[in-house]
Amino acid sequence: MTGRVAAVNLGTVTEAEWAGDASGRSGIDKRPVDGPVMVRLDGLVGDFIAERAHHGGADQAVYVYAEEDAGWWAAELGRAVPAGAFGENLTTYAVDVTGAVIGEQWAVGTALLQVTKPRTPCTTFAGFWGVPDLIKRFTVRALPGAYLRVLREGEVGPGDPVEVVERPAHSVTIGEVFRATSLEPELLPRLAEVTELPAPLLDKVRRRLAGTRP
Repeated sequence: MTGRVAAVNLGTVTEAEWAGDASGRSGIDKRPVDGPVMVRLDGLVGDFIAERAHHGGADQAVYVYAEEDAGWWAAELGRAVPAGAFGENLTTYAVDVTGAVIGEQWAVGTALLQVTKPRTPCTTFAGFWGVPDLIKRFTVRALPGAYLRVLREGEVGPGDPVEVVERPAHSVTIGEVFRATSLEPELLPRLAEVTELPAPLLDKVRRRLAGTRP
């Protein structure tokens, strides 16, 4: 699979009642930039992140959403959904983000990125869009986008190819993890041995399978 980066988006400081941070600030409003951006191990240089306890970090350094999936939401809501509207750092074109295998590696620009887990919708996201039932609708639609960790720092810019250079054999995808941890718990056994999942999520899956609370 070779797609491309349609846009690179950086978060701006937004102050709002719906912002999840205790200070009332959020970095969910991300805007496209013209040139390449340096991607560090903890995220994109210049990207504002308010709640670092829940956003960012090594396993969530980069968030990616597919332009095609955004198009479905634009039709569903009857309004424009521009690049960055999901709070994503990278908007992609011709990349099967939902079908990406956990642990697969992407060469993007001069960076090397690895697929880690799906995004979980939150009240900040619903407030930003002004759609009160967005969490439910987002969950049912199951097009969550993907978080990536940075294996090699580098620059990523609009138009850069997205090339899958390595893919694990287990075949568990972003979409499958999202469904297993939301509406389809019968899929959880498929996740139990996917060691490429972030440790906290893998531990949560194993606890649920063992019948103990995470």
